[in-house]
Amino acid sequence: MKQRPDAPDGFFEAEAAGLAWLGEATSTGGARVARVLEVAPGRIVLESVPEARPAPAAARAFGAALARTHAAGADAFGAPPAGWHGASFIGRRRQAATPTDSWGAFYAEQRVRPFAYLAREARALTDDELDVVETACDAVAAGALDDDAPPARLHGDLWSGNVLFGVDGVVLIDPAAHGGHPETDLAMLQLFGCPHLEEVLAGYQAVSPLREGWRERVPLHQLHPLAVHAAGHGRSYGRALVEAAEAVLRLG
Repeated sequence: MKQRPDAPDGFFEAEAAGLAWLGEATSTGGARVARVLEVAPGRIVLESVPEARPAPAAARAFGAALARTHAAGADAFGAPPAGWHGASFIGRRRQAATPTDSWGAFYAEQRVRPFAYLAREARALTDDELDVVETACDAVAAGALDDDAPPARLHGDLWSGNVLFGVDGVVLIDPAAHGGHPETDLAMLQLFGCPHLEEVLAGYQAVSPLREGWRERVPLHQLHPLAVHAAGHGRSYGRALVEAAEAVLRLG
């Protein structure tokens, strides 16, 4: 059970909606998610997940299942879970979820730029560094790095703490679910680490081969989590965000 008496309206309800939406894909082999037993303002109760030692086979199976979850799709880039009309959150921070035709416009304007501004307010970025991030956002928003990938059904906060290796395989918790680019979930796993990550990636590729150059695009898809962390966790993440933005500019 998670409780937060000061939770904003819809905080745990958004989590439950995300789990339900991601869970729809399990019928077609998608990743398992924790079952919601109860949700109410200020609290959520999830099923218990007995954990096991991470194993390569479980990691590979998870990668394959994640590819199938992504393939379940979304109505648009930035679209919230189907049927959810409340606020959206990443961790404790509110973030936009406005359906958008262009991935780049969605990602730059709803995921990266707002948190970069918060990072500058928190002094995790200097003015000059913010300019670098903004220049990268301008290029992304203009569609310079868009491709023809359709909106994928993303977990949206896929760091290792939300990937539970259970006795019956991997179970996901605590999503910031939305429609986005499939490489974004994978980039977050690479940013914060995941047991047997190469097995996860191999399992994913066996179901849904990644486009050429995907490793070079990892910094692009890490801009959002780095900006979120720079806004709340200090200068080291601000420097990492600038380095990622510089790498994005070199992609162009």
